[in-house]
Amino acid sequence: MTHHVILGAGPAGVIAAETIRKHAPNDRITLVGDEVEPPYSRMAIPYLLIGNIDERGTYLRKSADHYARLGVTQVQARAVSVDVKAKTIQLSNDQVLSYDKLLVATGSRPVRPPIPGMDSPQVHPCWTLDDARAIMALAKPGARVVQMGAGFIGCIIMEALASRGVTLTVVEMGDRMVPRMMGPVAGGMIRAWCETKGVRVFTGAKVEAIVPNGSENPGLLSKLAQAVGLNDAPTDAALTVRLSTGEKIPADLVISATGVKPCIDFLKSSGITCLQGVLTDEHMQTNADGVYAAGDCAEAFDKVSGTTIVSAIQPNAAEQARVAALNMVGQQASLKGVTQINVLDTLGLISTSFGNWQGVSGGEQASLTADGRHLSLQFNGDVMVGCNSVGWTDHVGVMRGLVEGQVHLGEWKDKLMQDPTQLMAAYLACAQGQGAWTGAADTRRR
Repeated sequence: MTHHVILGAGPAGVIAAETIRKHAPNDRITLVGDEVEPPYSRMAIPYLLIGNIDERGTYLRKSADHYARLGVTQVQARAVSVDVKAKTIQLSNDQVLSYDKLLVATGSRPVRPPIPGMDSPQVHPCWTLDDARAIMALAKPGARVVQMGAGFIGCIIMEALASRGVTLTVVEMGDRMVPRMMGPVAGGMIRAWCETKGVRVFTGAKVEAIVPNGSENPGLLSKLAQAVGLNDAPTDAALTVRLSTGEKIPADLVISATGVKPCIDFLKSSGITCLQGVLTDEHMQTNADGVYAAGDCAEAFDKVSGTTIVSAIQPNAAEQARVAALNMVGQQASLKGVTQINVLDTLGLISTSFGNWQGVSGGEQASLTADGRHLSLQFNGDVMVGCNSVGWTDHVGVMRGLVEGQVHLGEWKDKLMQDPTQLMAAYLACAQGQGAWTGAADTRRR
């Protein structure tokens, strides 16, 4: 009887466990997660902050006995190390698990910037349910909140914070908002939109220090304040945040949303090849026998860019988990590719990014900016390899379909260069006949 061990109880881990059980009803399955709560979706946390759902609404499966009914053994711990020769895993609870097949689905964790004051009790990431509870306790209407980071995750958090009626300041070290998803024009439009909604935005700025305005050791506090230039700090807020611009901002809460990185440190001496993430082939298998990876910690091949990437979005995690699980039970399954998709709602402004949105060497681009909307298309020959948009909700599904389907546009490439808005006509004329992704055909306003 094969023993499947799954490290990570997020969406990838849960989907893998369910897929294994469906195709191998008698195999052993152990699901290892390091949080006390039932497996939940981090992507649901902003909806919890908004108040649209309660904590139970974040759970991936609502039935309390779901995993027991599947015969899945749950272990609360984290992996400390993996021995691929002995096929064992050392856990943080001193337990050693033996495996026949192993799936690494440990996800990612927030990057913690080395800033003085990050240990203050009013400073939190927004990643776990524990984080959400702490944020909800502090983010009351009128509370002064400083958010570090205006990337994709940061903008989602910002939406939730704004809904709670806080006074919000966002600090982004890049020269624009969402710099890994948008170019200068698009990022500037998102910033302007946020400012019209009452959010104060600093770009090209860093948080240099976070200083408490009250302390059990006033002498130590005074020395720290003097060291970072905050002797004139306001005293009516819990914290004062000093920026590289010289600005000093009072804050009742600081949110750290400065990015994430794969949770793969425990594999350091395992012999399992890791680059940015755990390197996998088209079957989601690593270089180690019987070891697979999926989700935010996995590095898989992207057919659009022609490189391996870590793509930390839930649809990719789900598909990678399905493919890995099928191969773990002896079925042949291959990942068709990694989908680089981002659809973002920033205080009501919709923006999108697909594929190589920055373009490729030697490629051409077409762009249109008008009436508060922006559309940019990137080409390699007659194939649209990437695009992004701001405020452009027409034919978003078609944009994705053309990029993912690697559709040869022929004469329609020149037509799109002249008028980028003719996406639906180009899709209908070219994509369906080439057997490309067809889910976009009826996607008029997605």
